[in-house]
Amino acid sequence: MKKVVIGLSGGVDSSVAAYLLKEQGYDVTALFMINWHDRTGTLTGQCTWEDDALIAEMVAKKLDMPFHIVDLSKDYKKRVVDYMFDEYSKGRTPNPDVLCNREIKFDIFLDECIKFGADYVATGHYCRKSEIEKDGKTIHQLLAGVDNNKDQSYFLCQLNQDQLSKSLFPIGHLDKPEVRKIAAEQELPTATRKDSQGICFVGKVDLPTFLQQQLEAKTGNVIEVPAGFMEKKKQVDQTPDNFKKLCFAYPYKPWNGKVIGEHRGAHYYTVGQRKGLNIGGFQEPLFVIGTDVKRNIIYVGEGAEHPGLYRPGLFISKEETHWIRTDLKMEVGEIRKYDVRIRYRQPLEKATLYQYEEGIYMLFDDEQRGITSGQFAAWYDGDELIGSGVIA
Repeated sequence: MKKVVIGLSGGVDSSVAAYLLKEQGYDVTALFMINWHDRTGTLTGQCTWEDDALIAEMVAKKLDMPFHIVDLSKDYKKRVVDYMFDEYSKGRTPNPDVLCNREIKFDIFLDECIKFGADYVATGHYCRKSEIEKDGKTIHQLLAGVDNNKDQSYFLCQLNQDQLSKSLFPIGHLDKPEVRKIAAEQELPTATRKDSQGICFVGKVDLPTFLQQQLEAKTGNVIEVPAGFMEKKKQVDQTPDNFKKLCFAYPYKPWNGKVIGEHRGAHYYTVGQRKGLNIGGFQEPLFVIGTDVKRNIIYVGEGAEHPGLYRPGLFISKEETHWIRTDLKMEVGEIRKYDVRIRYRQPLEKATLYQYEEGIYMLFDDEQRGITSGQFAAWYDGDELIGSGVIA
């Protein structure tokens, strides 16, 4: 009998995943992760890890599974939270959920599972796994979850073939209502529990307060760039020089604007952000269209359709490019079309990828709103996630 260790979080998804594994005849052990103790900046009313652990243990008892707790908070701080602080200090916006999966759940946590004799590690992610044979080798495929509203393959876009070979995703073929129904039918303690929100394992936070633990508040100017001051976007031939400029350039110039207020620190803000500016007197809401952490300036534009929120493309450096399907890695000079997602739950968008020595330049068929440095772009072929990278 194959042994599976499941990351039991105290939520309904991992609870139903554990139940399904038991039904499939696996020898299942539950392992709960403690990843964060500090509650500085967390919002009141959120469940603590102690609450989650108690409920997870109740689920394990209900399903007659051994239950253990492992404290990974030191690794989580070093490999996820410290990375977050460093990225924000550079004016970039990291995705902690992607990092948590890459650095903790399918790395440090996977190692802990192996100590329990696990053949596989399982999670409650809404995604699927498949295998194909190619040139005499087994290739592991990461597929989108059946539930389009809950598909979480994007969060796993940095996994590798070895990690996938040891992973199981028992609920990827279900939609959320089906998962809730199974939990209710089995009278699991998590059947009606709300889904967690916020930073992975930290919870819902007031981001500026959270970041102020390490990033000092510093007053700077907010500059409004009116839509009329935007540079005219021209159709250009997609020569290397032209589309490289398109992938990097913002369609406005810093001096095309006026100071309309102050902020607490450019590193607390991200492109597309609306909340936290606290500046009135405009007919439509203001949105962040760019940040300059060196000069501590935020650029904003009025209205959700301000042209400064849109860009035609992006760049991913060679060092930040990751291929889940290593057999499909692009060669220098190669051009391919993929469906691309630049944030969780965003609809897939068609784009052309150009592989150069320095990295991948990506141009979208339609301009994209809120392309953000530090976030992950993930490219798909149909349901299969092929690769990903950090946006420069």
